[in-house]
Amino acid sequence: MKFIDEVKIHVKSGDGGAGCVSFRREKFIPFGGPDGGDGGKGGDVIFRSDTALTTLMDLRQHPHQKAERGRNGMGKDRHGANGDSLTIRVPVGTLVKDDETGEVLADLTEPDQTIVLLKGGRGGQGNARFATSTHKAPKFAQPGEPGQECWVRLELKLMADVGLLGFPSVGKSSLITKVSSARPKVADYPFTTLKPNLGVVSYKNYRTFVMADIPGIIEGAHEGAGLGHRFLRHVERTRILLHLLDPCREHDSNPLHDYETLNRELAMFSPELAEKPQIVVINKMDLPDVQALLPEVAPYFAERNIPVFPISAATGEGIPLLLDEIARQLWGAPEEEW
Repeated sequence: MKFIDEVKIHVKSGDGGAGCVSFRREKFIPFGGPDGGDGGKGGDVIFRSDTALTTLMDLRQHPHQKAERGRNGMGKDRHGANGDSLTIRVPVGTLVKDDETGEVLADLTEPDQTIVLLKGGRGGQGNARFATSTHKAPKFAQPGEPGQECWVRLELKLMADVGLLGFPSVGKSSLITKVSSARPKVADYPFTTLKPNLGVVSYKNYRTFVMADIPGIIEGAHEGAGLGHRFLRHVERTRILLHLLDPCREHDSNPLHDYETLNRELAMFSPELAEKPQIVVINKMDLPDVQALLPEVAPYFAERNIPVFPISAATGEGIPLLLDEIARQLWGAPEEEW
């Protein structure tokens, strides 16, 4: 299934049904007496988060969503039926914004969270409602109120505890494959990952946390370079960022320059995102060249009190210690105390 994380749709609640003008046929009663029923209420537009969904693709294919209108009133004091509400199911983590103003109308961060976005129009009253002692045969009724409508923009922000960041080909997909059941595409060329991937990591004592693999970010992403920064929204909700570095990513690459460059891109996208706790991970420790460069890199992070974990996503070296540190930062207690 194609991953779609942003769509623009038009939503409209149901119109209210019209009231009825009707008269009974009874002797000695003017016009038989009014007996027009009320119109039914239009359906609401409801958004509900659904854990079974991971993309907004269905809504991109159906951008116009409309609730059912209320039925008109009828004679013999019969009221029209209310229109069925329209429930739009979206993935957990979806933001609903007004497309014109950018105002956030709803933020669905919990499973089965429900929000009534648009109310259906009220049904009109039938002429039976307007009969009085001085006006016994009203020949008018109310029309139904029109429903509400607007264009909204839906933005999906994945719900994860840990976000993987790094330049292309540093081993993010290899790491999430090693620690979870996620199976993103892994290859030896840049931008192998074209969409975010989620993996559930099983830890000790049946504890679990969710890790998000984000497509590689490069310098100039905030200006649209590479895949741009559109995928960074998926780590805005994470509690911890794992910053993966590959000291031998390119022949003339500098891991410290990579680290500073990516953090600048984070700050340009969102200052709050740049302030999130980070764990630096030096990947590909199974390679002699990386082992030789580690002593040159480690002091830089030690001076800034940033934890550094050398690992190999290929062999699994160092990963248990990394998971222990993630668990400590997420849950704040040693494993034996849980």
